[in-house]
Amino acid sequence: MKNNFQKIKKAHVIMCLFLVSIISCKQEKATSYSKLDNRALVAKVQEYYSKHLDSCISDLEEINAVDEASEKLKKYKLARKEFKLIEPILAFVDKENYKSLNAPNILKVEEEDATDIKIRNPFGFQVIEELLYEDKVDTIEVDNIVKATTNRLKLIAENNTLYLKKHHILWLLRDQITRIALVGITGFDSPVLEQSLIEAKTNYETLLFIIDVYKKEFSKDNLYVDFVNELQMAQKVLQKDNFESFNRYNFIKNYAHKQLELLVKTSEDWKVEFPLTMAFNNNITSLFSKETFNVDFFNDYHQLEKAMSNEKIALGRKLFNDKNLSKDGVMSCATCHIKDKAFTDGLATFPKQKRNTPTLLYAAYQQTFFHDGRAGSLEGQIVGVVENKNEFHTSLEYLTETVKNDSVYTKSFTDLYGKITDFNIRNAIANYIRSLGDFNSKFDKNINNKENNLTTSEVNGFNLFMGKAKCATCHFPPVFNGTVPPNFTETEVESIGVPNMKETELDDDLGAYDIFKTEERKYFFKTSTVRNISKTAPYMHNGVYETLEQVIDFYNKGGGEGLGYEVPNQTLPSDKLNLSEKEIEDLIAFMESLTDE
Repeated sequence: MKNNFQKIKKAHVIMCLFLVSIISCKQEKATSYSKLDNRALVAKVQEYYSKHLDSCISDLEEINAVDEASEKLKKYKLARKEFKLIEPILAFVDKENYKSLNAPNILKVEEEDATDIKIRNPFGFQVIEELLYEDKVDTIEVDNIVKATTNRLKLIAENNTLYLKKHHILWLLRDQITRIALVGITGFDSPVLEQSLIEAKTNYETLLFIIDVYKKEFSKDNLYVDFVNELQMAQKVLQKDNFESFNRYNFIKNYAHKQLELLVKTSEDWKVEFPLTMAFNNNITSLFSKETFNVDFFNDYHQLEKAMSNEKIALGRKLFNDKNLSKDGVMSCATCHIKDKAFTDGLATFPKQKRNTPTLLYAAYQQTFFHDGRAGSLEGQIVGVVENKNEFHTSLEYLTETVKNDSVYTKSFTDLYGKITDFNIRNAIANYIRSLGDFNSKFDKNINNKENNLTTSEVNGFNLFMGKAKCATCHFPPVFNGTVPPNFTETEVESIGVPNMKETELDDDLGAYDIFKTEERKYFFKTSTVRNISKTAPYMHNGVYETLEQVIDFYNKGGGEGLGYEVPNQTLPSDKLNLSEKEIEDLIAFMESLTDE
């Protein structure tokens, strides 16, 4: 009986193994077919990419083959169109080269440390565009920049094999949809021609091509049709091509957000599992929501420590308000960063401090800290506060011992971190700061269809901010600070020529220069957020301006150079904006609509 049972059991096991092997073979074949199918799809994208990359190179070379400035401009426009056709792919697979080729016409300064500082002259399409629109075209300079740009593209062409999976395709689509909405339609990379709208239309041509290549991946035909129709409708809106009158608010609210919704449905339809989350959450349907961002992306330490939690935020809030952490027990973080003033202090500069107290709201969404960008994280920024003789005037050792001597803190840190260290203390405070900023302003609620009470003036103000006034070319939405979308890996510093407190000459604060004494960094400061700006007066790093009217007047005149100061390497165009009084009123109305509730 026992032998019979063993025989039956053995036969059962063999049959199970046989069935498993059959299933495995089928799965392997399915996987193999899937890989083959994916290779075939990527090959089509590759062919398209290579074709337009080669055309871009060819058209660029034609610029140097003609003598007349007008002919050079025609050739440039052809090359630029080809570049915009490859942009969605190039910007995703080769971010650094894309940034170089599409960079503004300003010096690129790279500072790793005091011994590794690189100053790079700009090249690429924006530089060529500006050179071709000079009153007198310097053909030698044009030829040199064209050659540098062409050589970089040729290098890319020699190493342009694409390795893309389905989740990469979805990220690529999302990056370009958001790039168009947040940067493309602002005129950021078409400073003279202002052909951003028609170039965005060209971008959509590539997105439509990619969607068509992956048509068979859609299990729902209507979803494919809806996606194609939505992209085509966006193209029609952009075709109007009137840079100043274009309704960017309507475009983002009714087109870009709809495209993001369809992208989420597509990821569900394709059954895509994302291996990780970058700056944007993988299921975003709005660009102006707390759910838009993966805040851990901006935290260098989230892999070392568990991500943010409500308990850590609460602990950080307590530490933030604790005066015992300072030398004489008279100052806490909240002393300078007052909640009711959007975490500023309402002063030009705090006593004994050199610079204006910046808001902490939305501080999570940046890559550098302090006005000069000298700290690379919130945890690092807190070190500066602790050791500053005019602030906490203590040390990390003192900070740690003070917390250890508090039994309530000891229990909290033991439960949440395992132990008390200066880093864990700083991490708790930083996590509280990262929680500040809810994207719940009047503007956010309206662009997300939660309310419908934005005034005509406020809408006009947003469109001016994103267009004619060129504010958004430095204060990038949705945070409206200097962190560049859609990758959010860099927070820009700018030189705009802020005057001294008497408004008689350039302020003598050298800004980012003081970090490594890099000459090309004199008078550079981080671009701060415009959110909650109605509560954060006075303005600029030195608090020179008390009202938004004064701030806009400064920009309207062309910054420091427009005021007649000598500003080395000013990044703000010195041309007057020619904003009318009504336009200034509308700009202010919009900025005030960014006040959180």
